[in-house]
Amino acid sequence: MRPPGRLAGVLPLALLAVLGVACSSGTSTTSAPATTTTTAPTSTAPTSTAPTSTAGTGVDPNAPEKNPPGDIPDNQVFVPFTVPAGTFSLKVPEGWSRTEAGGVVTFTDNFNSIRIETVTKPSAPTAASAAAQDVPAVQAQAPGYEAGTVTTVDRRAGKAVRITYRDDSPPNPVTRRSIRRDVERYEFWSNGKEVVLTLAGPKGADNVDPWRIVTDSVTFLT
Repeated sequence: MRPPGRLAGVLPLALLAVLGVACSSGTSTTSAPATTTTTAPTSTAPTSTAPTSTAGTGVDPNAPEKNPPGDIPDNQVFVPFTVPAGTFSLKVPEGWSRTEAGGVVTFTDNFNSIRIETVTKPSAPTAASAAAQDVPAVQAQAPGYEAGTVTTVDRRAGKAVRITYRDDSPPNPVTRRSIRRDVERYEFWSNGKEVVLTLAGPKGADNVDPWRIVTDSVTFLT
């Protein structure tokens, strides 16, 4: 047997070693959460501000295109039309409503219209003659008339006088309300006949290309 005095000295030393390991382990566990708590807000702060900056300046490329009322669609189909007198033809938008009264043919669709008229005239119009004679006549008949320009333009049928102005449309048959319109009047001439095209649409509508298709398609047949 081992002497009792030596065994009593060994046990206290072993107990102290176990307690030392336990104390050391407890200190390590306490410091780890403190480090995680301190660094977490710093790493997430930039993430919370980034969406705000993007939302304020970004543009959605998939947003549907919105056209003002009266814009003729880019895919509009145009079909040939010959006036009843057979003196000339032109292209008009397919599907538009057609009316005839007093020798005047009108095509309409919502806010847009094309008015076609033929008159007898001994000589070709000029910008000067149109400003002196035609503009006053238009002004007398157009409600809310606002003067524009009088110029000469080139089209496939030849030179034409172009008169621009604004007016108030005829009242809507249902709402009885009028809209403000941009109007372009073209005057073509051939062999004593003057063709007058009056193209109208809502103020601000972008119908430059469709109106060019119509006016460029005028073809004299006699």
